[in-house]
Amino acid sequence: MKIAFCYPGQGVQKTGMAQDFVLSDSRAGLMLDKASAAAELDMRALLFEENEKINITEYTQPALVTACMIMTESLLAKGVRPDIAAGLSLGEYCALTVAGAMSFEDAVRITRIRGRLMAGAVPAGEGAMAAVIGLESGVIEQAIKDIEGCYIANYNCPGQIVITGRKASVEEAMVRLTGAGARKVVPLNVSGPFHSPLLKKCGEELGKALVEISIKKPEIPYIANVTAQIVTDGKEIRPLLQKQVASPVRWEQTLLRLKESGVGLIVEIGPGKTIAGFCKKTCPETEVVSVGCVGDIDKVLEAISIKEHVS
Repeated sequence: MKIAFCYPGQGVQKTGMAQDFVLSDSRAGLMLDKASAAAELDMRALLFEENEKINITEYTQPALVTACMIMTESLLAKGVRPDIAAGLSLGEYCALTVAGAMSFEDAVRITRIRGRLMAGAVPAGEGAMAAVIGLESGVIEQAIKDIEGCYIANYNCPGQIVITGRKASVEEAMVRLTGAGARKVVPLNVSGPFHSPLLKKCGEELGKALVEISIKKPEIPYIANVTAQIVTDGKEIRPLLQKQVASPVRWEQTLLRLKESGVGLIVEIGPGKTIAGFCKKTCPETEVVSVGCVGDIDKVLEAISIKEHVS
């Protein structure tokens, strides 16, 4: 049985995430110190004290990566090792880190840069995103194909697609998709039109920053958002990450790729159960255990033990 570590994207962050891991393991405290130095932030204050920064993209991104990797380290310390990794949007940086392609410090450093670039890519109020519930992707693609400035941002799972682009274009698409039979079309509270061609220049700037960090051949495979293909060559990673900010996230296809690769257990690492929800609608036969607190690690160990016993 193969095990996949999967990581959520921006939006699941919350004050206090990973705090119980830090209180129970001195290694987690050392990781906080490393993250603070890498991001040039007080990561303890950002993660554990009530503040507005936790929901500001520039700070959210390194904070969420830090929390998820602290949780990951606790799993690794218990002997839980992934055979493959994947992450949704921002989560791809955690996947690369657990795969050994990027250091923890570099992941924190580059995601703060990424967050800053994404937040400033389009003037405030000019971009928008919306979740479309209850329509097939093909219907959505057909409906928006002639709306200039509107694009698909995320293929999350069957029946849940996110659109992105210029505000007026997304609003036009929302009306059209409601008329096409969508169960719900919900505007998202985001600061920009993420994963759209409007962020192409942002991707180019990110590409320049990526040159400054070390990226190695992954020790285990990971699945890239842009292609939903397995990546084992370190040379492919920089261009994929550059494209990622301006391209749709193929998460439904990623989950299917994990299933195709023989994954029987997905360990979702981070706050919430977003990935578990997407998996239930995409490949319900794949077991998912979500790890958001120390107590959840026992659930992973139990799931592994049961599967090994059955096999």
